[in-house]
Amino acid sequence: MLKLVRPIAIASALAMALTACSSTSTSTSSANSAIDAQVDAALKKLEGTVLSKGPHGEEPASADTAKLSEAEVAQVKALGAKAAIVMHYGGNDWSTAQVSGLQSEFKNLGIEVVAVTDANFKPDKQVSDLETVMSKNPDIIVSIPTDPVATSATYKKVSAAGVKLVFMDNAPQDMEPGKDYVSVVSADNYGNGVVSAHLMARALGGTGKIGVIFHEADFFVTKQRYEGFKSTITENYKDVAIVAEQGIAGPDFAGDAQAAANAMLSKYPDLAGIWAVWDVPAEGVMAAARAAGRTDLKIATQDLGKNVAIALAKNQLVVGLGAQRPFDQGVTEARLAAGALIGRTAAPYVALAALPVQHSNVLEAWKTVYQADAPADLQSAFKS
Repeated sequence: MLKLVRPIAIASALAMALTACSSTSTSTSSANSAIDAQVDAALKKLEGTVLSKGPHGEEPASADTAKLSEAEVAQVKALGAKAAIVMHYGGNDWSTAQVSGLQSEFKNLGIEVVAVTDANFKPDKQVSDLETVMSKNPDIIVSIPTDPVATSATYKKVSAAGVKLVFMDNAPQDMEPGKDYVSVVSADNYGNGVVSAHLMARALGGTGKIGVIFHEADFFVTKQRYEGFKSTITENYKDVAIVAEQGIAGPDFAGDAQAAANAMLSKYPDLAGIWAVWDVPAEGVMAAARAAGRTDLKIATQDLGKNVAIALAKNQLVVGLGAQRPFDQGVTEARLAAGALIGRTAAPYVALAALPVQHSNVLEAWKTVYQADAPADLQSAFKS
């Protein structure tokens, strides 16, 4: 009889352990299901909704308000107008898509694009670009200010010369819509921050420590993203703790983000995720995670750049993002500028809704964002 005690005791212990594991597994599964349901409901509520306000607190108008009738298009074509595109930064897929949308619609409207410039996030370079572009006598300038204060005086000179100004995302300081410029066209940047927060929370199962890498600049839209992400996490996911925050100023945004992520991962070995303010910094976070052997790190961001899209397609590191619609934004900006040439009054702030992107819809989202099929390497990266 004594020989049976140990096997019986072992069997009993194993049964208890299996029961405990089963109970834990069931509990975890239930918690994940609850988080999934919460995230799904939040994303459903956001569909077609814009949460952001304009730079002066304006309510957003729909991009549909920029559409031109056939008669209006004919009026614009008859002008033989010229346009210039003065970018803040050209080093990402978002900027490329904006320019493509602008060029495409300007061509449809018979407007010649005489210059496209890239300030590399340097206000003094953008001021110089504006001065150079003005020598080409454009009727329209579409631009995004690198710094709303440092560039303001130059934009005011452009406006005073009679050029129709349309801004992406933000307006320079002390300039008024309808008087100094036509309109501001933007994505729902606050909403994109909200979207990325929900997708991060889903990937974490609603619990864990995370770091935040934000844009350390007086830049309206990146501030909105940061605020949208942080407020959503703190208000809706009490078991997700933001334990580290670091700003990056660029221009080497990927390198700066990699250094910030390295520091976070070193200080917090149990860090479960990192949010990056857009796709280029997210690439730096990916590099840091790989170097540290942290392939389990969850990364959320904004903007559907090709490299983060491929990671999302492979289910590697990037767990979700809020995408802008830059091609459509460019089309809208061109239409608003053209309308201003023929005396149309525009809404002061026009915004396009955020697009949640996860592994399951990354190929479809690419087509929505860029108005083109996903490139071959992205398609081949997708794991069903």
